[in-house]
Amino acid sequence: MLLERGECVLGYINLKENMTEKKKKKLTCGLVMPISSIDGCTEAHWDEVQQVIKEALDETDFQVDLVSDSNEVGIIQKRIVQNIYDNDIVVCDVSAKNPNVMFELGMRLAFDKPAIIIKDDKTNYSFDTSPIEHITYPRDLHYHTIQAFKSKLKEKVVATYQASLKPEYTTFLKHFGQFVVANIDEKKVGKEEYLLAAVHELRAEVLAMGNAMRVREEPRNRLVELMQNRPNRPLLSEREFLINKLSRYGSKDKAKVLLDPESEMFKMLLVEYLNIYMPNNISNRDRHIHTITRNLQEELKSIINSQFH
Repeated sequence: MLLERGECVLGYINLKENMTEKKKKKLTCGLVMPISSIDGCTEAHWDEVQQVIKEALDETDFQVDLVSDSNEVGIIQKRIVQNIYDNDIVVCDVSAKNPNVMFELGMRLAFDKPAIIIKDDKTNYSFDTSPIEHITYPRDLHYHTIQAFKSKLKEKVVATYQASLKPEYTTFLKHFGQFVVANIDEKKVGKEEYLLAAVHELRAEVLAMGNAMRVREEPRNRLVELMQNRPNRPLLSEREFLINKLSRYGSKDKAKVLLDPESEMFKMLLVEYLNIYMPNNISNRDRHIHTITRNLQEELKSIINSQFH
């Protein structure tokens, strides 16, 4: 009998400790908002808005962080999607209608999870999200109005989260019918496997960036190759050719006529340049005209600025 009572007491103590541990754990509030300059608002402005939101929820059980933030190293896009899905609640600032913000809000709503939408008083409502209540704050962040906004935001976040725990909670999607929301698959892996996967992902991104750079540089590199391998290379280098042409103008103002690619003078120079430096037997010469024109314009501008005072 005493043993049974002792087991009951220990069970109660363990249960109480578990409940206390849960209370200590902060709830997560993801923050989706602009972070760079847009619609006349600077990066510093959005830093202030972020601080206002964090101050509003400072005395709650919510830990507020941008959905892009994480203590772990990883691919940022995966981190954002995972946080949008995992966060207990998300506050989304649609001010200035930043495309990334609208996309991330769409994901949160598609996951059928609670979200609070806020916006400044200079941003109009978007048609697709207008049925959802928006909490408005002044773009100029006027102190007294901001205090009222912070109070309302705190109240709304707490109430929405508590309501979302109830089975009868009505989400955005349920207003339009019955939907089956897909879950994000989870897989437990060891440290070595995780690091290896991360390295492969980073390597893939670096390779993709390298390929993109090669695509951009290919026309210019191909042009250089053609120029270097052309037969009967002229005695003057391309720069010497341009300096010689510019010397005929005598002044900077007169020479500037060549900086207009549509001017007759530049077109005449371009034809002469092509006849000398681009062989007529190159079948794809026309494909390089745009690149040649751009390069000539850059070189002409450099020479004019250095040769004329």
